[in-house]
Formats: sequence, structure tokens, C-alpha cells
Amino acid sequence: MDITIEPIGMTVLILLTGLSAGLCFTWSNAVTPGIGRLDDLGYLMSFQQMNRTIINPVFFIVFFGPTLLGFVNLYGFRNAASSVIWLLIIAITIYCIGVVLVTIFGNVPLNNMLETKELSSANPEDLKTLRATFEVKWNRLHLIRTFSSTISFLLFLIALIEITKSNT
Repeated sequence: MDITIEPIGMTVLILLTGLSAGLCFTWSNAVTPGIGRLDDLGYLMSFQQMNRTIINPVFFIVFFGPTLLGFVNLYGFRNAASSVIWLLIIAITIYCIGVVLVTIFGNVPLNNMLETKELSSANPEDLKTLRATFEVKWNRLHLIRTFSSTISFLLFLIALIEITKSNT
């Protein structure tokens, strides 16, 4: 069996998309429901700390990698069957819009708004108002990211199956 750059690129694309989908799923399934049980101050402080911690090089590779590698793979498989091309285009589009753009234009502004607040000196009513402004919108946007990353992962897997079938 010949090992070429295309299957390696597709494997890394699927791995990064799967990690992104797994992160979103875990956050939706355990993290936000868990911290949702905290009082307003605990909830908001937890979110501030998680937002500060998640910004790191590994996260950026996992988060932005599927977009970059999606386009690289689209080019690498440009001569593949049209079904593969369309699967890649749809998966890349869903990931870019539903994960990257929703994050940049939805979740990040909410995170930035939360970051500007000095929680330790806020009164309980201000904390309640801030949480109400933040929580529902953030979770709704995150559900879009979870769904989009999972669908993209599935479509990339289907594309790999199609590529494998056409090479046998």
C-alpha cells in the first residue's frame, strides 16, 4: 500500500474535526450543565476562568485546523468523484459557518463581555442580570457549534469511505 499525503491529510482533518466535535459535545453534555447548577457568582467566575484557559495553541490547532485542512483536502482530492468533492464542500461550509463564524461573531463577543466584568465586587442583582444576558445566548450558540462540528465530522468520515471505495 502506498502512503501518500492525501490520506494523511484526510486522517488529520478527521482527527481534528472529531476532537472539535468531542470538545463541543463534552461542553454541552457535562460542562455547561454542571456549572449551570452553581450560583450566579460561581457560574460567571467559572466561565471567566474557562474562557481564559481555553485560549492556547492546542485549542487553536484543533479549532482552526479543520478549516485549513478542509481546503487543503479539497484541493488534494480535486480529481476525486463528485460525491467526494460535494461531501468535502458541505462539511467545510458547515464547519466554517456553524463552528468558526458562530464562535467568532457569537460566543467570543459574549465571552469578551463577560471578561470585562469585575465579578467579585458585583452585587447579587447585577450578577443575576449578567448571567441572564450571557447564559441562554451562549448555550444556544454553542448548541449550533456542537451540531455543526458533529455533522462535519460525519460528512468527512463519509467522504473518506467514498474515497476508500473508489480506490479499491
